[in-house]
Amino acid sequence: MRREVFVLMAVAAMTTILSESLPSAQAARIKDIASVEGARENSLIGYGLVIGLNGTGDKTGTTFTVQSLSSMLNKLGIVVDPKAVKIKNVAAVVVTAKLPPFVKSGSTVDVVVSSLGDATSLQGGTLLLTPLKGPDSKVYAVAQGPISIGGFTGGKDGDTVQKNHPTVGRIASGAMVEKQVGQSVVYGEAVTLLLRQQDFTTAVRVSTAINANFGQGSAEPIDSGTVRVRIPEAQKSHVVEFLASVEGLEVVTDVPAKVVVNERTGTIVMGDHVRLSEVAVSHGNLTIRVKTDFNVSQPAPFSEKGNTVVVPEQKTTVTEEDAKIMVLKGGANIGDVVTALNAIGVTPRDLIAILQAIKVAGALQAELEIL
Repeated sequence: MRREVFVLMAVAAMTTILSESLPSAQAARIKDIASVEGARENSLIGYGLVIGLNGTGDKTGTTFTVQSLSSMLNKLGIVVDPKAVKIKNVAAVVVTAKLPPFVKSGSTVDVVVSSLGDATSLQGGTLLLTPLKGPDSKVYAVAQGPISIGGFTGGKDGDTVQKNHPTVGRIASGAMVEKQVGQSVVYGEAVTLLLRQQDFTTAVRVSTAINANFGQGSAEPIDSGTVRVRIPEAQKSHVVEFLASVEGLEVVTDVPAKVVVNERTGTIVMGDHVRLSEVAVSHGNLTIRVKTDFNVSQPAPFSEKGNTVVVPEQKTTVTEEDAKIMVLKGGANIGDVVTALNAIGVTPRDLIAILQAIKVAGALQAELEIL
C-alpha cells in the first residue's frame, strides 16, 4: 500500500514538473509576433544580362536585349552593329534581392533572377555583373554568377518536357554588398516593438509581460500595433542583450473571430473564437446525369443496299437527396460547427455556401473573408 502511494506521489510530482517546464500551447515568443522598429530589410533591384544559354534566350525581335548587348560590347572596346547581333544565347533579366538589416560591406546575399523578355529558359546561364540599386537610385550591391533554376526544360517542335519554372532562377550568395544602410533601433531612451498582427489585446499583453519582468513602467502600449519599451538604466550599455531578453518573453496572443474561405480551391480556415447564434441549416443535393450510348446499325454482310448508321441513345436520370436539417445551438464553437456540418455530409464547397448563408442570416459571429 505504501509503495502504491509513493508511486502515485512520484507520478503526480513528475506531471507537475513537466507541466511547469513546458510552455503554454497558445503562448508565443515576442520575437515571433513582433519586430523591432528600425531593424528592417531593404529591397534592391537591377537590370542585367544572362549569357551562355543553349538557344533558349530572347528572340531577335527583343529590342532592349539587342541594345543592351551592343552597349555592353561597346564599353568593352568592341564596336558592333546592333543589327548584326544574334541574341538566342542571351536573355535580359531583372535581378532582385533583399538587403538584411545591419548588413556590412563585403557580406553576400541571395538574388533572384527573372526573365524580362521572351526567353524560354535560363538553364545553364550566367548572370553578368549587375549593379543593384535601392529606391534612392544608389548602388548597394553587385550581383554575378551562375544561375540555378531548380528544374529543367527539353525537347522542341511542340514535343517538350518541363519541370518547375525555367525562366526564374536564383544565385545563392550571388550579390556582394558594397554599401551598408545606416540603421538604428534605439530612439532616445526607448525601442519600439511593431506587432505583425495588430490587436489591442495582444499589445496590452506584450506590455504586461515586459513590465512583469523588467519592472512597472518599462513598456507602454501606444496603439493596436505598437508597444514602446524603455531601456532600463542598467541596460543602456547592453541594448542587444536587453532586446534578446525581451524577445524571449512568451505572450498568449489574441486573434479576432474570422473565417477565411477560398472558393477557387475549396479551402476553409476558421479561428478558435468563431461562434454561432442558434440557426437551422438544411442541406440537400440535386443531381442530374445525362448518359449517351452510341449504337451502331449496319446492313447484313453482302447486302446490296444499306449504310452503317450511328444511332445515339440518351438516358436522363434525376436524383434528389433527402434534405437534412441540423440545428446549431447558440454559442456553438468551431468544433461544434465542424461536427454538425460533417454530420449532414457537406463538402468543402457546400460548406462555403452554407457559411455565406449563415453570415447573411446574421448568425455567424465572425468576420467572413472570401479570397
